[in-house]
Amino acid sequence: MLSTLAVFIALVSILLMAAILIQNPKGGGIDANFGGQAQQLFGAARSTDFIEKATWVLAGTLIVLCVVAVLTVGAGGGASPADMPLQSQ
Repeated sequence: MLSTLAVFIALVSILLMAAILIQNPKGGGIDANFGGQAQQLFGAARSTDFIEKATWVLAGTLIVLCVVAVLTVGAGGGASPADMPLQSQ
């Protein structure tokens, strides 16, 4: 289960990075470097709304997946610090 969550976290992280890089900030962005093809395809206002909403959804999804992963690891009953052997020299 934890490995599946790790794969989903990695996938959502990559998609979130792509959504952030595609956005067109006030000073220009990667979208301007690629000739604004997304604006020609979807139109300026619609692509901005979609990308902004996608960024928020992906960020929320990443937070939820990380919390679920932490709860999964915590519920697994890992060894407490008292159970771990001390390192001897």
